[in-house]
Amino acid sequence: MVTLDLNCDLGEGAGGDEAIIPFITSANIACGAHAGDPETMLRISKLAKSLGVAVGAHPGFPDREGFGRRELNLGPDEVYALVKSQVKDLQRIAEVRHVKTHGALYTLAAKDRALAHAVACAVRECDPHLILFALSGSVQVEEGETAGLQVAQEVFADRSYQADGSLTPRTRSDALILNENDAVAQVLSLARSGTVRSTDGRIVKVRADTVCLHGDGANAVVFARRIRQALLADGAILAPALTRPVPGPARVGGDRAT
Repeated sequence: MVTLDLNCDLGEGAGGDEAIIPFITSANIACGAHAGDPETMLRISKLAKSLGVAVGAHPGFPDREGFGRRELNLGPDEVYALVKSQVKDLQRIAEVRHVKTHGALYTLAAKDRALAHAVACAVRECDPHLILFALSGSVQVEEGETAGLQVAQEVFADRSYQADGSLTPRTRSDALILNENDAVAQVLSLARSGTVRSTDGRIVKVRADTVCLHGDGANAVVFARRIRQALLADGAILAPALTRPVPGPARVGGDRAT
């Protein structure tokens, strides 16, 4: 029986946060660089805690115009500083359990070892007990573990994959999964066998500790509800990633399908 975390990026101004959050187990909250503000951070953090949803920081490049999805030419020291400052900003508001970088920073840190090291060091400096969310099989996983962090290997419900386990670049028309049935099928494959089919038809092996759903998708609420229902019906246990206890009440309705 598989235990999975279902996470979602929130506080980014998409407008569906309150509707999505009852269906997930971890919330990645934008920290004011690519999106968000202190008022939103506080509101989402309080709602998450009330529902037993783990709170995480979601730092990104300081690029609100590009929603943090444009690559900025920043070195490791600059990346260290921006990740540390954004995580600290959320820590002043809420009890933070995990950190997941956003957009272009996430993609770069998945393949650039120096940036991955900078991210891991920044997270450890904020709190060595924080869990780092990182693309399954990436160098960010390796650097996080080398830094002594717990690392939750992340897979995606609404993104397609390449044969090497990387995400299909957003510049391609097939980067996003827009059909809810396709998203559910991909998540069930990830949960059951730890595999995903790449855009060229190959079966790719991954480790799935946490499954990401993007909160800014047009059908994010529908996707969240369908994916949660499908996982529970399949016998999965839904819980925040890894083992560190989460403060707050237990989730209403239980964590496992009956």
